[in-house]
Amino acid sequence: MKKSFQWLALLLIVLIIGGLFLSSSMSYQQQTLIPFLKHYLAGQPGYDTLSNIKFIYAGKEESIAAVGYFKLVEFFIRKLAHFSIFGLLGIVTFWFLKDEMHNRFLAPWVAWFTVTGWASFDEFHEMLTFGRTPLVEDVMLDSAGACCGIIITVLILLVYQKLSKKD
Repeated sequence: MKKSFQWLALLLIVLIIGGLFLSSSMSYQQQTLIPFLKHYLAGQPGYDTLSNIKFIYAGKEESIAAVGYFKLVEFFIRKLAHFSIFGLLGIVTFWFLKDEMHNRFLAPWVAWFTVTGWASFDEFHEMLTFGRTPLVEDVMLDSAGACCGIIITVLILLVYQKLSKKD
């Protein structure tokens, strides 16, 4: 049974990395969500709340005043996607490694470092793609997503082990 989960985890890792590679091969113009957002969020819901948000990301101001409503919404969607996808990649990488490594304490660390390496490669690949902007901040965001995914998975496993020992 464990081996079937190992194969599933490995398959998910390959699919996620393949999807990331394909995604970072596309220019911003091929991926932009702006037309979709203009159509489905034409009334600009949450404008008042978003107009109070202003911060610097990668040396650039992100606010409605600086980039506009739709670009700011797209920014949040893209960054949430970065965080979530690399969080999922962290989870499945840890899941694969936890039974493969002899030292289970090292498995979350190796998974995190591995996914951070993949995030770095993904940004390097974006550097080679016309119309893309590689950012160290995105590697940091991806790494944080992986770290959160791994920590949540480790905590769930620890709780599960404690509950199953009581029975």
